[in-house]
Amino acid sequence: MSATAKLFMHGRSQAVRLPKEFRFEGKEVRVSRIGNRVILEPLDADNAMPWEAIDKVGDTPFMPEGREQPSMPADRAVFGW
Repeated sequence: MSATAKLFMHGRSQAVRLPKEFRFEGKEVRVSRIGNRVILEPLDADNAMPWEAIDKVGDTPFMPEGREQPSMPADRAVFGW
C-alpha cells in the first residue's frame, strides 16, 4: 500500500503529515535512511534492529564448546590438480 504524505516545516524542522491509514501508536518512531529512502518504524521490543538484539546477548561465545575442523589434505591430487 502506498499513499502521498504532505511535508511541512515545524519551527526549524521538517515534518511529515501521514495519512490516517499510516498513523503510529505512541509519540516516537525509529527513523533510518537507506539510500534515498527514509524508513519509519514503531519503537517496540518486537521491532528491535538485529544488531540491537545481538548486543543484548553480551559476551556469550557463539560456539562455547568449539568445533572440529577437518584436517586439510596434504596432497593436491585429492582436488585433481
